[in-house]
Amino acid sequence: MITKLTHVGIHVLDQDSAQDFYVNKLGFKVVTDVPMGKDTRWLTVAPPEQPDFEIVLTPIVESKQFPRETIEVMKDLVRRGTFGFGVFTCHDIYATYEEMKAKGVEFIKAPKKEFYGLEALFKDDSGNWASLAQLEP
Repeated sequence: MITKLTHVGIHVLDQDSAQDFYVNKLGFKVVTDVPMGKDTRWLTVAPPEQPDFEIVLTPIVESKQFPRETIEVMKDLVRRGTFGFGVFTCHDIYATYEEMKAKGVEFIKAPKKEFYGLEALFKDDSGNWASLAQLEP
């Protein structure tokens, strides 16, 4: 039986830029950064309070997953904000929202009361969007 999810991948346009975004704007820690062949590396980051869950910053480069003819299509879909990838929680959404905005994070929805708590939506530097939430107990 499956017991746990430890890694999830997010497709990014540039690993260096994504690393800067997730570390310097979101406050994540680099867990693993090792070469994985030409033009790519295994690069994972984790939220500081959840070190056992790693986000793989996966570049869109020619590979078995992305044959040459699909690379530009996939990059375009990411740039357009087609993909949402998760919910990040925080203790104080208003303070976190202001801190992230001050660091240049683009929000597509300001904090708003929803049935499950407070939520804002933001984009990473590639165009992927995620939820920032303060959940109600």
